[in-house]
Amino acid sequence: MSSAVGSQSRPFQVDLHGVVDLLSRHIYSGPQVYLRELIQNGRDAITTRRNSGIGEAEGRAGRWEIRIFPSSPDNPEFRIDDDGVGLNAEDVAQLLATVGRSSKRDLFDMPRQDLLGQFGIGLLSCFMVADEIVVVSRKAGESAVRWVGSAAGTFSVTVMDGDDLPVGTSVKLRPRADDAELCGRKKVTELATRYAQYLPVPILIADGTGGFDTINQPPVFALVGDERTEHRSELMELGTALIGARPLDAIELGSPATGTRGTAFILPFTPPPSARPAHAVYLGGMLVDERSQDLLPEWAFFARSVVDSTGLKPTASRESLVADEALEVTRTELGAALRAWVIRMGAGNPNKLAKFVAIHHLGLKSLVAYDDELASFLTRWLSVETTAGRMTIEELVSRQKHIRYTESMEEFRQIAAIVPTESPVVNGGYVYDAEIIRRLPFLFDGTSVEQVALSSLLDSLAVPALAQRAPVLAFEQRASAVLKSFDVQVSVRSFAPADVSALYLADDAVLRGMQRSAARRVSNSLWNGVLAKAEKSREAAVELNNQMAKATLCANWDNPLIRTLAQSPDEAVFNRTMKLLYVQAMLAAHLPLGAAQRSLLTESLSDLVQLSISH
Repeated sequence: MSSAVGSQSRPFQVDLHGVVDLLSRHIYSGPQVYLRELIQNGRDAITTRRNSGIGEAEGRAGRWEIRIFPSSPDNPEFRIDDDGVGLNAEDVAQLLATVGRSSKRDLFDMPRQDLLGQFGIGLLSCFMVADEIVVVSRKAGESAVRWVGSAAGTFSVTVMDGDDLPVGTSVKLRPRADDAELCGRKKVTELATRYAQYLPVPILIADGTGGFDTINQPPVFALVGDERTEHRSELMELGTALIGARPLDAIELGSPATGTRGTAFILPFTPPPSARPAHAVYLGGMLVDERSQDLLPEWAFFARSVVDSTGLKPTASRESLVADEALEVTRTELGAALRAWVIRMGAGNPNKLAKFVAIHHLGLKSLVAYDDELASFLTRWLSVETTAGRMTIEELVSRQKHIRYTESMEEFRQIAAIVPTESPVVNGGYVYDAEIIRRLPFLFDGTSVEQVALSSLLDSLAVPALAQRAPVLAFEQRASAVLKSFDVQVSVRSFAPADVSALYLADDAVLRGMQRSAARRVSNSLWNGVLAKAEKSREAAVELNNQMAKATLCANWDNPLIRTLAQSPDEAVFNRTMKLLYVQAMLAAHLPLGAAQRSLLTESLSDLVQLSISH
């Protein structure tokens, strides 16, 4: 047999205190949203009335408004009136007393996208600032009704006599002492301007002297065509206020699929790495999110946008957007507008594009290195350092189809002096540059890339003529003996330009050893000991395999100094000069000098001075 309790159908009992706590702590960002919800309800009521033609004869000469009367020390009551469609007794009983019901959902069978409020919780937000809410409303041709709701969870509905009240709705409340500031004129004006300045419905705020101030202004960011051109200066002022500096440019954005229009402002500065995008989104002129992170593609870090939409959907809190297909389509279309701007600037205003790339080059490179979408249209305008000077990738690819590059800056500096100008090598040592160069074959048809290896470069240099082989071998042996203590071997080649006497070529193992030595000189005792043990372990392993890494000093046989030095019988002059050439080659490669090299430089210069004095 079923129990009586189990067989009965009962309505849920809603704890209003719990609902208000849920709203304030988990749905809304704070109690200040009460004003946004009230304005939004008034806007929806006016939109319904305007579109349905209800109560035309009882309108305010077609000027349907929202009027706000802030509280003050003399009058602690806050009031907001609208000239909307109004409610009758049945509407009030069904809608204002049921949590979750919306007066806008199917009222008059209106399309839902015309209305912002769809969740029936807007009025309850007032309980975050007051303990009692009074709603007086009248629908055209019917008697007015008065609804009084209490934070304790009770309400009453009264049908009022007479029809002298205008069609529309008036909401009154007395804020709690802690929330009185939120209902005062200064804060009300600030919040109303923030949320509703672009609404197509007049918003009037009582000035306390019997007059009103209007906060509305045209959404210049959503203008198109000639109107947009005419208001260009105002648009740039808006961008300046939004990002704190005059934008580099203002780009028209549009997504016909969702009725989204707006503007993207190009940042004139490099945003901090930790900065997150903050785009302002309005729905039908009402602010929904002023720090949206999902409106533009991730790669559009260089832009801040302001848009107004009729097709995007707000979440229940109406403070962010639902991540649905509509948002995805909008993001794609807005991203296409940004790509079109880059291409347009490249074709018609290369100076502005160059400035844009110079400001955001590191961020752009970080995305181009791994983002196929961005790489496909932006890579050509990025610049890289080459042995023939800095040039754009488009210039580089048009100059040669086979691109050579180094992985590190040290390697680039070692070979920069001998690379022919007509076949430059790219410095891949800067952040992301090597990754970008490796992607070029996938972005430019017929392009190939090759990493330059120092060993192969040495092999590619010309060996002196066979007739010179004997003096060349003698020079290599004498010079290698001089530099043996520095783990440097000497090799002779012929290369251009002839004024370069020698090149210092060191592979990664040698360079890492030099870096460890430099680190030991500036580190504390604990870290110094760790590095010293690591260095000894490395040396022991290398010696075990008889493969101690050495640097190579490549002497240029076409250089007059090398030829003269090879013929010198004076060992003292030969030794000092070779040591100086060794240090000079290291400095030319921008490599750090250790204590031994610095001491060697000083001693060699002193000896040469003494030799000159003696002679």
